Amino acid sequence: MRLRVARHTTDLNKMIAFYQDVLGFRQLGAFEDHSSYNGVFLGLPGENWHLEFTVSPEHPQHHPDEDDLLVLYPESKEVFTKMLTKARKAGAEEVKAKNPYWNKHGITIVDPDGFRVVLVMVH
Repeated sequence: MRLRVARHTTDLNKMIAFYQDVLGFRQLGAFEDHSSYNGVFLGLPGENWHLEFTVSPEHPQHHPDEDDLLVLYPESKEVFTKMLTKARKAGAEEVKAKNPYWNKHGITIVDPDGFRVVLVMVH
């Protein structure tokens, strides 16, 4: 099975910068003017998952909830630290998670669309 998580955004460049430059994802593909949509696929080569972000003339009607989370499990403590350092340098907002479990086991940051990303600490 493969997994794609797709989300519409208002600023594709901000999403690419955040997920690629801050979190270390790679651009796996992109498309332009597909029924008025432009988009990008971000993930890690060789994995069976990726994120898709799209833009179109119609703006999204997002209402991120504090429990809407993208949870990432970096493969090592070094990768976790590198991701967190880049997020802080980029000015990503750190927030307290609504679910106390994530405060105990990770750090929650906010992406450019206002959705929360949890970086889980590796033990």
